[in-house]
Amino acid sequence: MERAVLRVAGGGMADRDAERGRGLTPFALRLRLTFLLMGVDLIAFMLAFAIIEPLKTLVGSWFSVMAIAMPIYIGMAMGTRAYGGHALRARAGSLSAAVRAVIFTFAILFLISYFFRVEQQISRLALACVMALTVALIVAGRLTFRSVIARIWPTQIWRELVIVDGVEAAPVPGAQMIDAAAINLVPDLRDPAMFNRFAALLHGIDRVVVISTAERYQNWAMMLKGGHAQGEIVVDTLGRFGAIGLGKLGQYDTVKVAAGPLDVQQRLLKRTFDLALCVPIIVALAPILVLVSVAIKLDSPGPVFFRQRRIGRNNAYFDIIKFRSMHVAQADSQGARSTQRQDKRVTRVGRLIRKTSIDELPQLFNVLGGSMSLVGPRPHALGSLAGDRLFWDVDESYWHRHVLKPGITGLAQVRGLRGSTVLREDLTKRLQSDLEYASNWSLWRDIRILFMTFGVVVHHNTY
Repeated sequence: MERAVLRVAGGGMADRDAERGRGLTPFALRLRLTFLLMGVDLIAFMLAFAIIEPLKTLVGSWFSVMAIAMPIYIGMAMGTRAYGGHALRARAGSLSAAVRAVIFTFAILFLISYFFRVEQQISRLALACVMALTVALIVAGRLTFRSVIARIWPTQIWRELVIVDGVEAAPVPGAQMIDAAAINLVPDLRDPAMFNRFAALLHGIDRVVVISTAERYQNWAMMLKGGHAQGEIVVDTLGRFGAIGLGKLGQYDTVKVAAGPLDVQQRLLKRTFDLALCVPIIVALAPILVLVSVAIKLDSPGPVFFRQRRIGRNNAYFDIIKFRSMHVAQADSQGARSTQRQDKRVTRVGRLIRKTSIDELPQLFNVLGGSMSLVGPRPHALGSLAGDRLFWDVDESYWHRHVLKPGITGLAQVRGLRGSTVLREDLTKRLQSDLEYASNWSLWRDIRILFMTFGVVVHHNTY
């Protein structure tokens, strides 16, 4: 195999797709197509009611019924997974999920007409006719929609990357193939810079398949588990690296080791929740942010904000923003030394804002920019130590906590796991909470954690 980055058969088609997609990542394209698919479904609803409109003596106030039905359908369709990447790829699954959503929607309408006794205004027979017509139009609309996107973006919606490491591999149609040795990509679990390079490589990728020698299976599995993409390894026999399923790529059988914790709908829901709270919070706290900024400038020379490189989602670097709480000359940019009680590096104002967690407020701008979330595993500095060892040296599963965006608060924090990591157990307990959160995410849990955060804003381990 030639030692170079190459695109195999199907690459030309993917290039044309990229031009049509105007450089959009597959996720961004799927998101737009999902909204378009919602539009197709809603148009089908409106057409069904418009066709029945001449029978308004049977349907009654058809516009009111339609206005009630459409939002119910969208909610039901979300629940049946009628939207998302899988719905764009799998025709049968897409149609089945949409039909079930229609049936559930009209079942609710039937119940409403019965319990609110509006049978005189809305005929159940007419509703049944509208339901049948809606099913037919949605099926026709989705089949047409899928045919159109398959013609315009045959490969752009789902992007696959094959990493070949130390073995010979046959070309895989439609996938991008990379020779790890040609770009000096090594699955080194002790090198955060290598994880950062790997994160850049995964940008816009949905599925990663590694073909390597057996002795590197474990390391590649560990790297894949920290990424956002579905990760798989080509193996001859199953290894002990936390496989979650089997897959297929061309002539290869694969073991799935990562799938990403959130699907498109969940990521959209979490991001919408972040923005819906973050923007009004920033506006409400603006006077406090200004007062703290002035106090910091008057207390000690130096900038108001402290920026530090941290490890974020997908194990990629990002710069966290905090109010500066230490003297500039004594600040620790790598975070190798945890802040101790009566730490002389901390300024007078810094001691107050650290004790009350006010120093964390500028991270709202990280949330606004998309590098953080309101709730998630707390981001750590590159030099953070548990005892005398770097965090990732204590437990290799440390990298797995970065499958989600880091948060201003998290499950570990509301459980009281805060402050310096003097002992290795201080890290492992937090890591267990972070992995538990990532494995069982829900919006309701985020809301609970936010409410619980108010009880630990002032904590005896913060100084």
